Amino acid sequence: MVDGTKITDLESVPLLGSYLFTAEDMFTNEEEVILVRCDDDPGVEAWMNNCPHESQRFDRGDGAPMRDGEIVCPKHGSHFDACTGECDNGEAAGTTLPDVDIAVEDGAVYLTDDDYTYLHAGPAAEDDGPGSTSHLSF
Repeated sequence: MVDGTKITDLESVPLLGSYLFTAEDMFTNEEEVILVRCDDDPGVEAWMNNCPHESQRFDRGDGAPMRDGEIVCPKHGSHFDACTGECDNGEAAGTTLPDVDIAVEDGAVYLTDDDYTYLHAGPAAEDDGPGSTSHLSF
């Protein structure tokens, strides 16, 4: 038995696009995570829902753009390998998506990453507060 929290059934992760969920990090920040299909075992991977180049969301509520086994940044078009998270083109070339540990067992996907707690399916709550946790002023 997997030691983790069930996110969804594997069949709910689309063959193209992504399954979006929200998790809480160890500092109680809500973080969006996407599940995408991958040819490598276990058939799905979990990545933070942000392009490392300019913090652009991949999945804005209707699935991440995908092409030929790669996640496509909707702003600059950089492509990230769905299995490794690596990017070798565009503005984000040389970066790798931060991964989130998951496991698949009996047709279900589980969050097994000790740094995150599953909150709910779908996007994080909208926050009208500051975009930074810094309290510095100049």
